Amino acid sequence: MDIIVLMKQVPDTEAPVEIAEQGNSLDAEDLKWAINPYDEFALEEALLIKENRDDVTVTVVTVGPDRVAEAIRVAYAMGVDNAIHINDEYDDETFAAADAWTTAKIIAKVLEETPYDLIIAGNRGVDDDNYQVPAFVSGMLDIPMITLVNSQKIEGSEIVCEQAIDGGTATVKASLPALITANKGLNEPRYPAFRAIMKAKKKAVDEREPEEIGLDAKTLGTTGAKVKIRTLEFPPERAEGMHIQGASPVDKAKELVRLLREEANVI
Repeated sequence: MDIIVLMKQVPDTEAPVEIAEQGNSLDAEDLKWAINPYDEFALEEALLIKENRDDVTVTVVTVGPDRVAEAIRVAYAMGVDNAIHINDEYDDETFAAADAWTTAKIIAKVLEETPYDLIIAGNRGVDDDNYQVPAFVSGMLDIPMITLVNSQKIEGSEIVCEQAIDGGTATVKASLPALITANKGLNEPRYPAFRAIMKAKKKAVDEREPEEIGLDAKTLGTTGAKVKIRTLEFPPERAEGMHIQGASPVDKAKELVRLLREEANVI
């Protein structure tokens, strides 16, 4: 069984971010990067399947600039077998993966020539937070997709998943090959040892340039993007909260009700 994991490198959620001078992207110069947290669930699930079967090969596919090599090393240290890196330097607008659509086109084109039985992706990237790349990839490859997977089990030529839905869960079955997206709580991702990460530097990576995979440059970059970011702005700072005064909890509750009625006009 061949499993593909779609992995993205995103700004570390605990690191401060700044907007670049042009105003429509993040300043990446001093930014700290990490594997997208939901993709860590996808990686771990693929490795758990591998540990419980004798015939599994796990390959990471990622699109990004040179810095993505760091994320690939971590994936190798976790236990993946292969890595395909489509090197997409963002200063080259011609072939850049400028949005979810162009990213998916690059990934789907690579996967057309890559064996797979199952594709696992995080259900969203915590940077753009748009949930779209897995859906586009499954559509372009014409394979079924099950989103927000809380658990999965492979039964012969099918995969059976427990899927989160509004107000509960559903059990969903799909024929392989298929794509599933990992929900938070699907598993607990392992943390590779530093020594394993250092040893992973010696492992080979299948490096490819977007122009080498047979895509028209006009369908990529800002020209081919369906979504173009015009400006980025930080949200306005919240006003300082109000402290309710009162001699007792009962007095404070009465004052809160009065403010909600007379000043906020919500009750």
